Amino acid sequence: MQVLRSLQEALKNVSKSCVTIGNFDGVHMGHQKLLCRTRQKAALSGLSSVAVTFEPHPLRVLVGAHTPPFITLPHQKLEAIATLGMDFTFCVEFTKELAKLEPEEFVCTYLVQGLGMRNMVIGYDYAFGRNRKGDYVMLCELGERYGFDVEQIGPVLIDDAVVSSSRIRDMVQSGLVWEVRPLLGRFYRVQGKVVTGRNRGGKLLGFPTANLRLLDELFPKTGAYAVWAEYLGRTYPAVANIGYNPTFGNDVLSVEAHILDFEENIYDKEVCIHFVQRLRSEQKFENLEALISRIQEDILLARRILGSPEAHLVEARHCV
Repeated sequence: MQVLRSLQEALKNVSKSCVTIGNFDGVHMGHQKLLCRTRQKAALSGLSSVAVTFEPHPLRVLVGAHTPPFITLPHQKLEAIATLGMDFTFCVEFTKELAKLEPEEFVCTYLVQGLGMRNMVIGYDYAFGRNRKGDYVMLCELGERYGFDVEQIGPVLIDDAVVSSSRIRDMVQSGLVWEVRPLLGRFYRVQGKVVTGRNRGGKLLGFPTANLRLLDELFPKTGAYAVWAEYLGRTYPAVANIGYNPTFGNDVLSVEAHILDFEENIYDKEVCIHFVQRLRSEQKFENLEALISRIQEDILLARRILGSPEAHLVEARHCV
């Protein structure tokens, strides 16, 4: 998949296209349905498939820092879109000036002229442009004027509720990482570089941990989790703890993973943590012996959970 970041790049690389548009935070099952349908329509018509998204997220520009944490960082979003086989992703720089554009001006400049759009696929509730006037009805009118067709896709329902980024965010923050997997089509994951910690896990407790410095914004509820630790393309069973280490009186949130049956030195290396199931809440233990005993129980439980057939890694689905 090729990433386009300007109108000039779009004009140079894309002549005729089938387009879908959205913020795609999380690239969840609803987004995947849109992207797969776009790819399928493009293939049937001999067009390029293009996902149009915005960087930074419009809310960050319009509201500022007081926005909910995002499920995926920009590079993670692009990686997930790429796994679905799209030809291009057009990352439009979102500014306050862009927000003031009328829908017709945006469609004409960026989609019709920039991407040679012939077909468009949108979600059931999608609207864009100034005052969100660019809805399905208006897009159909613009399609007649500029020569493109519009298809609107219905919502994806799981457990009788619409799959949405806000629903996923609430579930992750509540620690419902196992329950959120069907909505994402994969386990929720965070990624970061292993940094030097206080070295209590290995020397004091006998359970060496990888301390991660994360760039991600969305974290599961504090507690212990059964996880997969991904390093250099391989996955290993692990137990991760998100919290403040109350037994030691810490006041800084940390993410630590004890990777089972693993002895490599991975300081300063990138590791991805896939959250499978929450084991327990964060606790303050009376002494080290009680803490060590509980960690041993966590490891045994994690091994059982990760050894089950349902606990395999699930990645974003390829279109068929």
